[in-house]
Amino acid sequence: MNFWSHLHHPRAAMVLLRITLALLLLFHGWAKITHGIGGIEKMVTGHGLPSWLAYGVYLGEVVAPVLLLIGLWVVPAALIVVGNMIVALLLVHTGQFLSIGNSGGWALELQAFFIVTALVVALGYSKGK
Repeated sequence: MNFWSHLHHPRAAMVLLRITLALLLLFHGWAKITHGIGGIEKMVTGHGLPSWLAYGVYLGEVVAPVLLLIGLWVVPAALIVVGNMIVALLLVHTGQFLSIGNSGGWALELQAFFIVTALVVALGYSKGK
């Protein structure tokens, strides 16, 4: 038996990716729960948008990750994460698209990780398989 064939577990890979995405995003959501979203509200209104849109961060960083964690409505939850991260890029990180961070990597590597991981979960998820 080929050793590498033992490592082929697409369903386990998807579960691991989905849970990792959910847990890492929940840290961001917990920060919003414990410290509030006043800064986000200022950014939103600074762009001429209504302040209530800032509450969408709870959807993208708390509700969607919890759904991903428990495996409920996985594809819509992953797409909400993608949307949430795109809004975060546009509101907070537009000046960093061509920047290198202090550690030498792309300044937006975490945001890129969240977007790409959420897209992979949305595109690759198949209930019951």
